[in-house]
Amino acid sequence: MPRTASEPPAPAPRADPPSPLAPTPSQTVGPFYGYALPFPGGEQIVPVGHPDTITVHGCVHDGVGAPVPDALLEFWQAGPDGSLTGAPGSLRRDSATGAVIGRNGMDFTGFGRVPTDADGHYAVRTLPATAPAGRPSAAPYLAVCVFARGLLHHLFTRVYFPTNETVNAADPLLSGLPANRARTLLARPDGPARYRFDVRMQGTEDGTHEETVFLAFR
Repeated sequence: MPRTASEPPAPAPRADPPSPLAPTPSQTVGPFYGYALPFPGGEQIVPVGHPDTITVHGCVHDGVGAPVPDALLEFWQAGPDGSLTGAPGSLRRDSATGAVIGRNGMDFTGFGRVPTDADGHYAVRTLPATAPAGRPSAAPYLAVCVFARGLLHHLFTRVYFPTNETVNAADPLLSGLPANRARTLLARPDGPARYRFDVRMQGTEDGTHEETVFLAFR
């Protein structure tokens, strides 16, 4: 029946309370990142010619042991004084052209970004790792973030060094892992001031290689 002018308007239907929004799903990582994220000198965390420079290098392997030729690794580390503040300058741009020209070649920035080559190999030059200030039980390490084809989320891991077994044994992360898993986080000496650290996305079926320990941050 039509409503007359003297009748009050019908109440609007009551809206249900809004439901929480679901998180936006992640996109598959890469391989487009290889064209946008690397920058000149990304592997050179320490100034060229610094007398304390060490080289950390290795390969990224997939689940069948094949090299991953288009992975990308980011490295963070504390400075020699344990500071985590780092230094600016990694992504400097040419004032005239706007092109990325990379580091200034003088500062230790505490950050590096390096892609793997066609053989899945990477190399980064930096200072020996230092335990972050305020963490007396932590052993020195490099923090690593791994991007690779097919990953919905990038992966986090660490590089520890076999320079002080007593300190490593007291580290909260290393001491909480079985020995075979802890070994996947240890770089091995590979010449003067050189260390090898391979990243294995999965362990091999024959058990000859363990998957690298990856970390979840909550």
